[in-house]
Amino acid sequence: MNPDLQKLQPYPFQKLAALFGEVRPNPDYRPISLSIGEPKHATPQFIKDALTAGLDGLANYPTTAGSDALRGAIAAWLGARYDIPAPDAKTQVLPVNGSREALFAFAQAVIDRSRPDPVVVSPNPFYQIYEGAALLAGATPHFLNTLPEGGFVLDYAQLPEEVWQRTQLIYVCSPGNPNGHVMSQQEWNTLFEMSDRYGFVIASDECYSEIYFEDAPSEGGAGAPHSGDVTAEMDAATATPALDTPQPARGRKPLGALQAARQLGRNDYKNLVVFSSLSKRSNVPGMRSGFVAGDATIIGKFTLYRTYHGCAMNPAIQAATIAAWNDESHVAVNRRLYAEKFAQVVEILKPVLPVTLPDAGFYLWVRTPIADTAFAQSLYRDYNVTVLPGSYLARSANGMNPGENFVRLALVANTEETVEAARRIAEFSNKIQT
Repeated sequence: MNPDLQKLQPYPFQKLAALFGEVRPNPDYRPISLSIGEPKHATPQFIKDALTAGLDGLANYPTTAGSDALRGAIAAWLGARYDIPAPDAKTQVLPVNGSREALFAFAQAVIDRSRPDPVVVSPNPFYQIYEGAALLAGATPHFLNTLPEGGFVLDYAQLPEEVWQRTQLIYVCSPGNPNGHVMSQQEWNTLFEMSDRYGFVIASDECYSEIYFEDAPSEGGAGAPHSGDVTAEMDAATATPALDTPQPARGRKPLGALQAARQLGRNDYKNLVVFSSLSKRSNVPGMRSGFVAGDATIIGKFTLYRTYHGCAMNPAIQAATIAAWNDESHVAVNRRLYAEKFAQVVEILKPVLPVTLPDAGFYLWVRTPIADTAFAQSLYRDYNVTVLPGSYLARSANGMNPGENFVRLALVANTEETVEAARRIAEFSNKIQT
């Protein structure tokens, strides 16, 4: 067997299962999970309809590059979303089966094992796929602690020059998991300068880019609660959209890597590849549909790798994907649902916990009054609410684990369950602090 498999750590949810195996949850409460970032909002009906209408495509082998229509829809969306010229659909865009598998596979294609001691850099805390991809590509992962006192900004001075000299790939996540930080233009400028200096490739994970707050933060700390019937609006959004469906307000859209590159005149996206997905945007995690876009040379080599990997997108999924990228009305409704939950949850938690609204995404990254593992275990035991200890999402680096004494709350359940979970967390937090 590949000896690098021995280097892989248990996935965070395996650790969580072991932690909870020591206790039994309080049966007086129904279970509510805020631990896994799996969207629970309804999948729009028009996407389901496009999927079933495309089933005849199952009679054909799909190509690795996907159809012209699919790549064209993704390229058009990128151009419209980021106010940039649409990337070349043939050379700068590639459909993938969800961003997770592409983020993992990308390191296998990028890392040059003939160079001594290759390094992959990642933020810390981080999405564990980055570490596994580095290890199984024969590289050594190094971590940059992202801390609240530093605004969750990557501090490149944490790693010595000799590590940067060996760095071949850096993963960044914006909006960040778990902290929701959106990288600014200045942060991108610095990263591009580092890439030019050391020659490493940038893999920008942007799967949370469409979950953001369209309105200015309210006094309660979140986007202004929607005044209408959001549930009914989501139901309406599951219908096939009319051609004259009004488009949502532009809102405060997170800056993307391609957009930041264009601002600097880096129109060829040198050493930059962006990863995105429909899972969070369109509530279709089971479809496993995403894309990569950016540097045409890298995309071409990655396409070659994937041709041998055998991971072409199902033709029916391609049809549903085209429909999803071509519509924005359901995405606006989705954002309002999250904004409503954030507004209520922050209002409930702020008297007892130091909650801070993220820039974007659907996570709350909350500092705990006791050890994060003890907080999660006791909350599960006493109130049957599942949250993820922050230390499970990080590694010790520079003498600390930056996830310690934090928990991640994924506000993915329906509003009623999410609010009920927040009330239980507030009651529990008040009890352990008094």
